[in-house]
Amino acid sequence: MKRVNFENGKITQNILGVAMPMLVAQLISLLYNVIDRIYIARIPDVGTAALGGVGLCFPITIIITAFSNLFGSGGSPLFSIRRGMGDDKTADTIMNTAFTMLCGAAIILMAVGMIFARPLLVLFGASKSALTYAYPYMMIYLLGTLPSMVSTGMNPFINAQGYSVTGMLTVAVGAAANCILDPVFIFVLHLGVRGAAIATVISQIMSAAFVLYFLKNKAELQVKLLSLGQFRECVTYAKDIVSLGTAGFVMQLTNSLVSICCNSVLSRTGGDVYVSVMTIVSSVRQIVETPIWSIAEGASPVISYNYGARKPDHVKKSIAIMSLLAVIYMVIAWGIILIAPGALISVFSSDSSLISDSIPALKIYFAAFAFMLLQYIGQTTFKSLNKKKQAIFFSLLRKAIIVVPLTYLLPYAFHLGTNGVFMAEPISNILGGSACFFTMLLTVIPELNRMKK
Repeated sequence: MKRVNFENGKITQNILGVAMPMLVAQLISLLYNVIDRIYIARIPDVGTAALGGVGLCFPITIIITAFSNLFGSGGSPLFSIRRGMGDDKTADTIMNTAFTMLCGAAIILMAVGMIFARPLLVLFGASKSALTYAYPYMMIYLLGTLPSMVSTGMNPFINAQGYSVTGMLTVAVGAAANCILDPVFIFVLHLGVRGAAIATVISQIMSAAFVLYFLKNKAELQVKLLSLGQFRECVTYAKDIVSLGTAGFVMQLTNSLVSICCNSVLSRTGGDVYVSVMTIVSSVRQIVETPIWSIAEGASPVISYNYGARKPDHVKKSIAIMSLLAVIYMVIAWGIILIAPGALISVFSSDSSLISDSIPALKIYFAAFAFMLLQYIGQTTFKSLNKKKQAIFFSLLRKAIIVVPLTYLLPYAFHLGTNGVFMAEPISNILGGSACFFTMLLTVIPELNRMKK
């Protein structure tokens, strides 16, 4: 398998070598959820209602992703730093520790989720009619918790070893299966939202099987579960993984919290139809954010490796290249959102009234999209350099401290109704993104300058 050479390769080529396959992988990965929403929205007679019901499941799916990131995004930078130091033995132990914790967490999450699915969905704002679609989808989706977390959480360790094309293929296998199975289960077998969930679980199993096969048989450093005795010896590594991964974990949890708050307020101020609007807006956000995320995650192992190898100029250059690539993409994406919002929204629904409600919401939501870029750059740098406190703080700042209060204040205290919910996002991007980015510049660059002395 072709590998990216972190030691001797050019920085731009290394970043693109990881980022481009990762971008393709993430775009393909979006098909897991996006294809579901596209098909669900087109179920005859009940499409719009079904889309809103499935949208209420997002907080739980986000929580599952959050735990995947806790171990994957927490372990892979530490893994890369150790490899940069030439310590492959410790790097291998870190990967195995992350894998063991991930599997344990997946089993617990599945059990807890299945026990409390109905009350959680009601808490998230599900009406009786919405529960008709949300509950069966959620119960089936939870059966795929372990394969979902393995495919998402262990893929960073494939990319961190330089096998970025393989990382892409592990995602492509599942996504391709989902594209084929969705219409079969939803329309041919007439299973509706249940069919969408079944197709997703089967696809996740296939993707996880590919990840495990490669990491057990083909990768330079191979994964395995720790025994109880080994885990006791790896408690320090486990703490480090959780500590660093907490930033991504908190970011995902706060995303889930924001989703819960938004759906709750929207269901009261605009009814179930605005839950469907938020589902579409969130879907568009996933699509347009994915390339930025891929650029950031592509740069992360390069930054971590060079930081571990004590090459500060290479670290600074990696951050600069990551920022430039992200800015170029942002200008293009932002322009499309503001000029042709209807074209993006029509991908998810053919309901003309739903499209007309979604267009102004989308424009408000993305009004300060450029500032979100600053959050990504700062957050990725802090995570890649093992700056745990900064990474966690800025994860909390933008979502939990700014967005959640505004989601309630703007619609109720300032009487902005549903528009207030969508306005909370651009305000948080300006305040939180700017704070994260400029703090990164004022703290990281001086440290790298001192490293040269």
